[in-house]
Amino acid sequence: MEKMMRFQYKPVRRQEAIVGLFVLLFPVLLPCFFASFSHASPSTFLEWNVPKPRHLRLLTSALQRESSNGEPTDLWAPLADQGWRPCLDGSVNAPREWQTMRFLSFALPQKSEGYLQVFLDGGLNQQRMGICDAVAVAKILNATLVIPYLEVNPVWQDSSSFMDIFDVDHFINVMKDDISIVKELPDDFSWSTREYYATAIRPTRIKRAPVHASANWYLENVLPVLQSNGIAAISPFSHRLSFDNLPSEIQKLRCKVNFKALVFVPHIRALGDALVHRLRYPPTESQPLITDDLTGTTDRNVKQMPQKFVVVHLRFDKDMAAHSACDFGGGKAEKLALAKYRQRIWGGRVLNSQFTDEELRSQGRCPLTPEEIGLLLAALGFDNSTRLYLASHKVYGGEARISTLRELFPKMENKKSLASSEERVLIKGKASLLAAVDYYVGMHSDIFVSASPGNMHNALVGHRTFENMKTIRPNMPLLGQLFLNKNITWSEFRQAVVEGHINRQGQLRLRKPKQSIYTYPAPDCMCQA
Repeated sequence: MEKMMRFQYKPVRRQEAIVGLFVLLFPVLLPCFFASFSHASPSTFLEWNVPKPRHLRLLTSALQRESSNGEPTDLWAPLADQGWRPCLDGSVNAPREWQTMRFLSFALPQKSEGYLQVFLDGGLNQQRMGICDAVAVAKILNATLVIPYLEVNPVWQDSSSFMDIFDVDHFINVMKDDISIVKELPDDFSWSTREYYATAIRPTRIKRAPVHASANWYLENVLPVLQSNGIAAISPFSHRLSFDNLPSEIQKLRCKVNFKALVFVPHIRALGDALVHRLRYPPTESQPLITDDLTGTTDRNVKQMPQKFVVVHLRFDKDMAAHSACDFGGGKAEKLALAKYRQRIWGGRVLNSQFTDEELRSQGRCPLTPEEIGLLLAALGFDNSTRLYLASHKVYGGEARISTLRELFPKMENKKSLASSEERVLIKGKASLLAAVDYYVGMHSDIFVSASPGNMHNALVGHRTFENMKTIRPNMPLLGQLFLNKNITWSEFRQAVVEGHINRQGQLRLRKPKQSIYTYPAPDCMCQA
């Protein structure tokens, strides 16, 4: 019997040795596979190394908070009238300020100086702001604007065009009294393409437009190109027009584009309306969710009271996490993955890298994790019956990272949970269209909150300010300091959060010099009643 056991034991040991040797030699034998794995997205990597909650003490208390039959009325109450109104009526004509800028007439000219092309990089909301600036520059130059070209985002690889995202006919019609816009160049200028400018230096391309350039810069540097060639192409163009020292009419024109002319294409609006409707009228246990009808209300909806909901924009993707240089609790594996990504994308040149995690958090420079945004909402008074819509593309760490937020708010929804794959087929895999749906839902929510500053945050804060809608702006330095305090109690945390956000729930803030008009539309685009 003993011999038999020894006989059986040797093959097992031999098998273990072979397996161990294979594991050690695997990266050597298949270096390509291993390399591709090492460059896999951090979200995949983290799903195998799930970080534990970083604020377990607060999380435990938050999960034990009592559910109310209805949230406090002041939490959901709409913003009081702040005495400001949108101020964009009429077309933009004849500003007196332009007399000092060598400009004779600002009415829509009978003859254009030529065609203006712009090439816009970035994501949806950066491109949106670029479109507004393009209209303003076309007005400054008395040029005919060609529908802007949207570059393919190197991160999201989305090739969606202007016409794929925005209702181009509505855009042209709203702006028809201000500037001339064409969908494409006439045959005489059909050679002016992205590929044409990518192959050589061209006299019609303006390559070095300064960031936040003045109106005079365009008059002195771009107008002569237009007049000589009949066309000028500016690339790159994002953030290429100043927010200051412009006539009020130009500022209003930018807002008119942003808040009135840029409307999403019908299928995005239809899907957005369906998602909002399903958030307002969730199914009961006896009536399951129907996700194949994008049309009106049912008899059940007529009898059911509409529910309120919060949209949370969770900007916690791979880029944001890596660029912040913050520690998110994933240990050495996470730090290594983020450091490698920083090196590959930015060559390691990230300003935040010179600070410690504690310094970054104290300064409010770390994006809120799903766990932290959940604790913020819980401290403000939102209980586990709150309907929450998660607006995000790819969350760093995947579902494992979101699980704490879902535990705090079990009625959390997103595009996938509210709409069928058939309904989402037109936006599948297209980051700009996915973001457009989130933007649309965000503009129809009772409350909007973003986990960190960014273009989506800035765009929606500005748009909701323009419409006087409640928007919670997290006090990032305060939250950073609170989360660093590992001895803080739930009651202390809650009190500090409530007091620190009293004046951060949509109260209008006037734009200061150098600040974006798209984030702070008053006083340029709003008038006091």
